[in-house]
Amino acid sequence: MTTYILLWVLIWSILAFALMGIDKWRAASHGWRIPEKTLFLTAAIGGSVGSIMGMYTFRHKTKH
Repeated sequence: MTTYILLWVLIWSILAFALMGIDKWRAASHGWRIPEKTLFLTAAIGGSVGSIMGMYTFRHKTKH
């Protein structure tokens, strides 16, 4: 059971990290952005570690 939980958190963290990077890239290139509710939802579902790492790695939404 613990293995499934860790796998769940790992997958969602990787996805959340990637979404932060993609959204930051799109913001810099003035492209279509990923909705903020999608970013928060991936964090709430289990990707909070990846979201936090993505925020600081890509300097995404950390100045406000």
